[in-house]
Amino acid sequence: MRVYFLAEKLCFLTINGMNLGLVDGFERTAELDPKDGLSCLVTPCGGEFLPFGFCLDENFLLSPPPQAELYYTENGVAVYFCRFLRADQSLRVLRQERLGGSLLTLTVQGKLQLTLENETGFHLTELPDALEKGAFSARREGFLLAAENCFALLSRTGEIVLFSEGKVLENGETLKAEVPFHDSLGHTAVCEWQDGKLVRCSIRAAGEAASSTFVLALFESALIGADVRPFLSDALAEKADSLKAYLGDYRSVVLTDAPEKVGLVYRRRERVFDVRYFTAELTDGKVSNIKPI
Repeated sequence: MRVYFLAEKLCFLTINGMNLGLVDGFERTAELDPKDGLSCLVTPCGGEFLPFGFCLDENFLLSPPPQAELYYTENGVAVYFCRFLRADQSLRVLRQERLGGSLLTLTVQGKLQLTLENETGFHLTELPDALEKGAFSARREGFLLAAENCFALLSRTGEIVLFSEGKVLENGETLKAEVPFHDSLGHTAVCEWQDGKLVRCSIRAAGEAASSTFVLALFESALIGADVRPFLSDALAEKADSLKAYLGDYRSVVLTDAPEKVGLVYRRRERVFDVRYFTAELTDGKVSNIKPI
């Protein structure tokens, strides 16, 4: 079968002791037979993160290890390497603060962790690495840990109530932040939370879709809940509110070689996803029909 390899960080990949080469955000392709039980080793460059190995066999294609995700496409399967463990396993205390009667300690020991001690007990929570340089502040519902490009809202028992990319705009009774969607139109959302619950959200677009990404922008807009009517013909615009239900619970949109065709990513199980394909028919520059392939 055809296997596409991609990685969150620049890595060396060896298969059965043979060097396949460097793997990064651009796919590398190989024709492999999982029945051969291939021994694979992924080694992040630079020495900051630990290598990990696995057997690329039929079991791997059903349940990959925590450092890998599988995306089944029309031409094969894409393997995405991520969530690498740090090579330095020694315990380092990054910062410690006492807020609202709680002692918060942010540490690194292979992964970023928060130790929280208060009247509810002792709690240990694993956090995304992007929060390593974040600053704590106390809130009524718990604590905010905000870094430059992301933030997390934590309960008084250390539970992650909310984690998001974005920049915190206000940290008062209402938590307000601008969240990027990284889509072709540069959409962002200005969201507001109270007591950990989303109470308001307005979506903004930075630009207009080029003809080559017009269909892509339609499916991205449907995903995030933006208005899709500008993309649709008059007849189809009447059904705009039911488009997301028709497409189902997809997680992201991927480009294909054809501008009128996109792949939608659906979760099959933990770390395993299916890419299903749709085509859009255009009439007078607007989408007049959407069909699954």
